[in-house]
Amino acid sequence: MSFEIQKREREGVVILDLKGRLVVGDAASRLRDEMLGLAAAGQHRVVLNLAQVDFIDSTGLGAMVICFTTLKKAGGALKLCNLAEREIELLVLTKLTSVFELFDDEQHALNSFFPGRELKRFDILSFVQKQREENK
Repeated sequence: MSFEIQKREREGVVILDLKGRLVVGDAASRLRDEMLGLAAAGQHRVVLNLAQVDFIDSTGLGAMVICFTTLKKAGGALKLCNLAEREIELLVLTKLTSVFELFDDEQHALNSFFPGRELKRFDILSFVQKQREENK
């Protein structure tokens, strides 16, 4: 399956809808290039919508970290939403849940850029506890 990036904007925040496999090669390179282009254009507030991402390998994860760092250095932020269980497990395993802000849905990710708005982050502690119970 090919990797696709659809770009849209809501309230001055860029939302990138990713689709396919975020893996070594073209996919990871395209994501990094897209983020560099956004940063160069002064668009520093970005949400990655991962609802249609099938798989992320270590290079894809590295690309996401590079994107996070690129935006942070530019004074912006990168937020993640709509992650599948496997992707959340990967972020927990790599301890990247302490780096990325995770959200169950796009609206809460968008709200996180605006102080005073209702905000509900992904509950990572509940997720980990549920995983432990299921693995008993």
